[in-house]
Amino acid sequence: MTIRHFLTVDDLAGDELTHVLDLADELKARRQAPPPAHASLLAGRTVALIFEKPSTRTRVSFQVATTELGGHTVVLSAGELQLGRGETVEDTARVLSRYVHALVVRTFAQSRLETLAAHGSVPVVNALSDFAHPCQALADLQTIREHKGRLAGLTLAYLGDGNNVAHSLLRAGAMSGMRVAVGTPPGYAPIPQVVQAAQAMAAGTGGEILVTDDPLEAARDADVVYTDVWASMGQEAERAERLLLFRPFQVGTPVMAAARPDALVLHCLPAHRGEEITAEVLDGTQSAVWDQAENRLHSQKALLAFLLGDGSGGRTGDQAGERS
Repeated sequence: MTIRHFLTVDDLAGDELTHVLDLADELKARRQAPPPAHASLLAGRTVALIFEKPSTRTRVSFQVATTELGGHTVVLSAGELQLGRGETVEDTARVLSRYVHALVVRTFAQSRLETLAAHGSVPVVNALSDFAHPCQALADLQTIREHKGRLAGLTLAYLGDGNNVAHSLLRAGAMSGMRVAVGTPPGYAPIPQVVQAAQAMAAGTGGEILVTDDPLEAARDADVVYTDVWASMGQEAERAERLLLFRPFQVGTPVMAAARPDALVLHCLPAHRGEEITAEVLDGTQSAVWDQAENRLHSQKALLAFLLGDGSGGRTGDQAGERS
């Protein structure tokens, strides 16, 4: 069977993305109702969780997701791998693939994930790289659909750094037929190739992509307002400079006044109240941040079921074969 990886959002076809979101909704609804859905899908299987960067939500949600699917996890930090002593990524991929059934990896360079996928023999899941955060995007789409009832035709405004989160939202939103408006200070826009790819994708789904350095233009009539920290892991030395540059992009009263009155507020966490978002907005009635955090569990469980189940997550043979 063809090994399926999840290194960026568009490793799933559009119908597969919808299928994973549907499965995530089903798993969420049935979590408390015995018998739990897919409780033995990963029985006898082990997932390695490799973290070269710190993690709270990703680590716990993947551990719980694997356990609730009947599998086991092995958690490894950079200091516990031979990578730190000079073993090549290729060799690590070959060896770990002999022991476990999937690799979930949080790392720095996207190329490390691509190398693991190229030289291993099990699915590789991007649990965050400097380039993309596709697992977060799955939870984001599940949360938006949960609250708004649909994705296509909605406007998602992302304000802040044009980082890995922005890259994955551009791809996921375009694939779902959304209008994605990204507002960043000059010099902090998403990578042009990502924007161009999202624009091409949106042209086929009825979506639209806008990148601007005007925060109120990005937020205008938005159905969803989304932000992230201004200084991510590894950018601590730039923090003081970024606090000044990004201040006009704070999600507060002016930005929310530009969005639709019922706009949903999202944040991938951790949040810094008073910096990228005000406490009133983060903790206000329009915030769905805690649902969004919970949905990391359900959407990642659905992703593991899709990648490690029968390769289709319960879809028909014809549907499953479309991307093989």
